[in-house]
Amino acid sequence: MASSTVAERSRIMWCMRLQSALRTAMACTIIGCATIYGPEFLVSEIRFAAFSYLTAVLIVSDASLGDTMSGCWHAFCATAQVVPLAVLGRWLVDPTEGLPLGYAAVAVGVAAFLVAMPECTHLTAKRIAFGQIVLVCSDAVIGRDGKSDAAFMNPVYVAASTALGALASVLALLIPYPSLACHKVQKLCRVYGENASQRMNIYMRAFSARDNHTKTELISQTKPLSETGDKLLQTIIILQEGMKWERPWSRYLEPNKVSPGEILQNVELQMRGIEYSLVSSPVQTIDQEHLSNVLQGLSIQLEKRLEQLTCSSPYNSSKESETRGEFTEQPSLPIEAMSPILEHGWAFFYFSCVDMLLSDSSASPKYLQTQPAKTEDFSILIKLRNWISKIIKNGRLEFALKCSLSLSLAVLFGLIFDKENGCWAGLTIAISFVTGRQAIFTVANTRGQGTAIGSVYGVICCFLFHSEEMRLLALLPWIVFTCFLRYSKLYGQTGGVSAAIGALLIVGRKNYGVPNEFAIARLTEVFIGLSAFILVELFLQPIRAATLAKNHLSLTLNSLEDCVKEIGFFPVQKNQFLELREKQRNLSSLVCELRKFVADAELEPDFWYLPFRGSSYQKLVGSLSNIVHMLYFITYNFEILLELSEKSNVCKEFQEQISNELELFQETLSSLQVYLEKALSTESQADTNGSIDEKFRDLEMGKPQNREKQSVSIIAENKETEMSSDEVESEELRERMIRCLGATGFCISSLMKEIDDTEMCIREIDQWES
Repeated sequence: MASSTVAERSRIMWCMRLQSALRTAMACTIIGCATIYGPEFLVSEIRFAAFSYLTAVLIVSDASLGDTMSGCWHAFCATAQVVPLAVLGRWLVDPTEGLPLGYAAVAVGVAAFLVAMPECTHLTAKRIAFGQIVLVCSDAVIGRDGKSDAAFMNPVYVAASTALGALASVLALLIPYPSLACHKVQKLCRVYGENASQRMNIYMRAFSARDNHTKTELISQTKPLSETGDKLLQTIIILQEGMKWERPWSRYLEPNKVSPGEILQNVELQMRGIEYSLVSSPVQTIDQEHLSNVLQGLSIQLEKRLEQLTCSSPYNSSKESETRGEFTEQPSLPIEAMSPILEHGWAFFYFSCVDMLLSDSSASPKYLQTQPAKTEDFSILIKLRNWISKIIKNGRLEFALKCSLSLSLAVLFGLIFDKENGCWAGLTIAISFVTGRQAIFTVANTRGQGTAIGSVYGVICCFLFHSEEMRLLALLPWIVFTCFLRYSKLYGQTGGVSAAIGALLIVGRKNYGVPNEFAIARLTEVFIGLSAFILVELFLQPIRAATLAKNHLSLTLNSLEDCVKEIGFFPVQKNQFLELREKQRNLSSLVCELRKFVADAELEPDFWYLPFRGSSYQKLVGSLSNIVHMLYFITYNFEILLELSEKSNVCKEFQEQISNELELFQETLSSLQVYLEKALSTESQADTNGSIDEKFRDLEMGKPQNREKQSVSIIAENKETEMSSDEVESEELRERMIRCLGATGFCISSLMKEIDDTEMCIREIDQWES
């Protein structure tokens, strides 16, 4: 049973990738037929057929009509940015002499800088624009036939070739039937719902397990299901971007509608919380006879809630709203049955996560949706200073400089080596730029290997088949193969796209000479382009990825400290949750960036440096991810306690105790931050290690050693006060209050445990590098 959704997910993903491969092959077939059998007026306008293939490969990525429409719009934006100015520039250049190499390199650099700077331009549009710039400037240097009208129209021919690639992509996604992103999202949501239902059934059985061995065995069965659920969620998040283009009016008619990805992200987080509570639980001591009715009722409600995920449509929220009304009633947990586990906070956290799952916590309260008022500053100097600071901080200036210098050097050296084929040096890196840092040696290696095997296949096809029709047919299986190659760990997206384009540019070329000579020339130009790319990358970012990971770790800990300071005192106003949520989102993004830095550092060559301690960093990222999750759960329970405190005065009596728990956690985090700063310092630590270790010994011997007992004291005192209170409270408020307080205590204890794990990982890294 546990392997059914895993196999279903594999089957669906295989079908989606096969469909993507066939759609890409169809787009290339349309381009080939248009250039071979098309009318004369069309063929005469398509003078850069290779760029048509390149555009189609870039646009047809996940075989979604919405994504393809988005890609066509990006191609149009790129053409609007480049072609009008290129036509004007070619009109000013003497067609009989051509553009000097130095001027061409400067023109490429300036144009690439202007294209890369705007933040609103999509990365796909920038890549297509970079390719157009390289083609226009390289063609201006060659000065082919000396005819002024032909030189004047060359940028228009580039635009026509781009349009053919975009049009072929749309037709490939419409024939024989439209490939809609909403249908794929709906199918994946159904599989995810079945996956979550299977996991929840196992979690319920693990909760009722009599011995630790049975519980551990049951939890281990959910590991492949959890991995499958996470992969399904990531695919849904990617596909749902195309849904906005398939129904553009939904942005205005339903601006506040929650996307399927956001709903499932909350479900996945709650499922992870349930699993975390079970992993942290000791041997079961609960009287199952008292809780059997409760667990049976929860199973029915959870089954209905998860069934909603399998039948909900990403375009129609009416059924979802109707089904959601069935879960407004909170699960009833009798205090008599829960009394044996009052000292086990994991159980309260378990039922708190179940409560979140049933109540659909993706729908934020109204006060959380209210944005704080923004004050307008009419000072021009201040606005200019803030704008410049924003450009520098978010990396836009660095990205623009990287694109400008890389393309200008690649075009310059490529044209110096071979004027006729010099454009391939620039085109090689024009389609490979990404924002942020990347593992440059790994990217260059996969791109070079992909280009090599693609060129070899293209030469073999040209050697075996002499007619254009047979070459085109021989190319289709290679397109299908390279689409699957994109998802391999060996080549990835970069290597797969390079392998496809390498063969397309050999087989789909026109008037490039003998195939094997052109392949050798193109491989040489690829080496020139990749060398320029690596040189500029090392010049602008000389810091290794391992050093960036260590520096980013310090930023992450600083953000974590800010989050804990924000919840250090129980929020007494609803608007305080706005700032708290914002800081938690910032912390979550920092942890995700840290995970990327660690992945880049693992792929980066060590050269003469010490090997990167990837295992320790992976454990560190795992602990930080758990901390982010715990902060999310604490905030949720604080919101519930705030609502209950408005209805009852009982909760207010325990705010001081919760604040004391959080103050202890702040002390632990502050000492860890001091240790981190010293551990990551490049200076000698001989004079400071003693004082740092002394602080940690004080912490280990002081307050934090009783963290579990202190967390449990909240629940125990709550029970005593509740029993002796003269105030008559409803049973539901009483149960929810105890559950939230118990879950909060467990989360605080878990935070301290994760902090200890973080400390151990940092110590291990420090010992390895010292």
